Amino acid sequence: MNSEPVAPSAALLENSRALRWAVGIGATVMVGIGIVLLFLLTLATNNRELYERNYGRLFVINVVVAGLLLLVIAWVALRLISRLRRGKFGSRLLVKLAAIFALVGVLPGLLIYTVSYQFVSRSIESWFDVKVEGALDAGLNLGRTTLDILAADLANKTRLAGNQLAEIPDASAALVLERVRDQLSANDVILWSSSGQVIASAGQSRFLLNPERPSTQQLRNVRAQRSLSVIEGLDEPGLAAAGNARVKALALVSPPRLGLLTEPRVLQATQGLPATLVANAIAVQEANREYQERALAREGLRRMYIGTLTLSLFLAVFGAVLLAVVLGNQLARPLLLLAAGVREVAAGDLSPKPVLQGKDELGGLTRSFAQMTQQLADARAAVEKSMGQVSAARTNLQTILDNLTAGVVVLDEQGHILSSNPGATRILRVPLAAREGMLLDSVPGLESFGAAVQVQFNDYMTERLQHGLDHWQQSFELNAAQPGSPQHALTLVARGAEMPGNARLLVFDDISEIVSAQRAQAWGEVARRLAHEIKNPLTPIQLSAERLEMKLAGKLEDGEQALLTKSVRTIVDQVDAMKRLVNEFRDYARLPAAELKPVDLNALVADVLHLYAREGTEHPDAPPHTVPVRMELDPHCPKIMGDSHQLRQVVHNLLQNAQDATEGAAQRDVVIKTQWNETGRRVRLQVQDTGSGFPEHILKRAFEPYVTTKAKGTGLGLAVVKKVADEHGARVDLKNRIEGGAVQGAQVSLSFAVAG
Repeated sequence: MNSEPVAPSAALLENSRALRWAVGIGATVMVGIGIVLLFLLTLATNNRELYERNYGRLFVINVVVAGLLLLVIAWVALRLISRLRRGKFGSRLLVKLAAIFALVGVLPGLLIYTVSYQFVSRSIESWFDVKVEGALDAGLNLGRTTLDILAADLANKTRLAGNQLAEIPDASAALVLERVRDQLSANDVILWSSSGQVIASAGQSRFLLNPERPSTQQLRNVRAQRSLSVIEGLDEPGLAAAGNARVKALALVSPPRLGLLTEPRVLQATQGLPATLVANAIAVQEANREYQERALAREGLRRMYIGTLTLSLFLAVFGAVLLAVVLGNQLARPLLLLAAGVREVAAGDLSPKPVLQGKDELGGLTRSFAQMTQQLADARAAVEKSMGQVSAARTNLQTILDNLTAGVVVLDEQGHILSSNPGATRILRVPLAAREGMLLDSVPGLESFGAAVQVQFNDYMTERLQHGLDHWQQSFELNAAQPGSPQHALTLVARGAEMPGNARLLVFDDISEIVSAQRAQAWGEVARRLAHEIKNPLTPIQLSAERLEMKLAGKLEDGEQALLTKSVRTIVDQVDAMKRLVNEFRDYARLPAAELKPVDLNALVADVLHLYAREGTEHPDAPPHTVPVRMELDPHCPKIMGDSHQLRQVVHNLLQNAQDATEGAAQRDVVIKTQWNETGRRVRLQVQDTGSGFPEHILKRAFEPYVTTKAKGTGLGLAVVKKVADEHGARVDLKNRIEGGAVQGAQVSLSFAVAG
């Protein structure tokens, strides 16, 4: 089931629709009953029996409908009172409108009812008057007398005509009857036997097989009275109206002489009554009958009329009240709908609002409000879409900034840090995100860099309008060392520009590796040329000195001979030293590319340290001194990708530098370590000594060729280490070991990627 809440405006519209259907059905039933009531009331004058027959049912139906309408009105009144007590919007307006419409319907209805009541009472009494009753009796008597005269006249004429047939036999009676019919102006003439058999006929009866015969009583009365007249058709208004009202006369035709075998005959003459006379007689008769009936039941008739009028009043009043409520609701419903919609919009609900389909101004207002709400919803959707796009763009921009190798810092006019990307923290090795709001030149370790950047921005803001500059660019040298972190000299190239809102954008990149590589490349080129230019004349110098010693051997005195020998030996030793120096230059310049293969670093270090474990060894790679070296190898170290020959040279160089640094120290100790960092998937090689450490100016350039603290050193040891590390993609860190605030030696670390 759907458990979502229904909007108040939608619920209001549904309730209003249900109420309209209920009221519409009720109004239809009420109108139907009212029409039936008025129809029966209209027919009451002409068809009182129909009215009386249906009056009981109509009364019950009207009472039931009036009771239902009264209950509906009471229910609506209770709802209005409840809404009024709860202070719902539009309740007071609805009560006022209902009261106005109810008064408009009830007051005229009461006035009309009073007038109609008096009119009906007086009208019914005025119907029954002595003169009217006398006139009806006189008219009825007149009609009866006229009909009796016509019947008696026809009976006399028929008796006289019967005398003409006394001598006429039955066989010749038909011809005489035609003459008799003309004399009597009758429609039909029939001669009957005493037993009721047709002897002869003239007129319409000739075409009938079985003419209507007189009754036995009529035949008996004719024999006794000699003649008889009967008026037929007046008791049946339908037949009389159709022209079937007639006067029938019967006369006895006696035989001329007495005899046992001769029986009397009966002459029957039928004459139609005039239509006007018949109609008037029937009208007077019906009017008198109805008058008498109503005179007897006039009190009941008055009660029926008054009751019908009262029920009509109840229906009209209740209908007027209900109509007042409906019309009031029709006027208040759009306002309630708008109020509910306004509350929903104020609460942030911009869902489609229900509208009224009416063509009036209020219906148009609801449609305009719904259209406005839809426009607001569309505008909010557009804003949300734009905000989503802006958020996505911001996320994309932040992702780009987070993954940039360059550092990006946003400053205000005074140099306060507004934001920074991880690249800036990585390059400067300072958590700039935690320093937001601080001045750049107040961040520990970045004082000189921040001051220089601020100066560059000030100069740029001064000169940009004059020279049309859109940015400035400058390189900086700084030491990014922090307490407990390796010493690291940085060469930065920075670029600055102005942003909207007077913010300042600082973008910089670490070009130390590039500068170092350029220096290494330059020194390699110098070493190659020096090795080429210097090595060539060294051999002739050595050979010339030895040849000179051979030519002068035995030709000089002892003192001069000793001087010559010493001088030649000095020349030869210095030439050998020069050759070794040139060979080191050559080896640095011609260091081959590394062939990376899986190498067990622990095994390689252990193998190299065998040379340092035997004192006085003659191995060419053995050190000239025996400062103890201690191993701390991590057994969990996986294999690394490296060139074993170059790595051996790296280990030799680092151990020799460490032993040289601790040669004159009070505590001579060199430690070589391996460590597996599972999180970073790197293997670290560390060499620590207990010497005096590196001076600040040497620490910044320790990996550059020919930078050394040893009197006899060439300064190529760490340069070779740096070059091999670059070939292996390893990171190299160099720092002084600080313990208790004092330098306790130096530490060199290399971090290698694992194989696979």
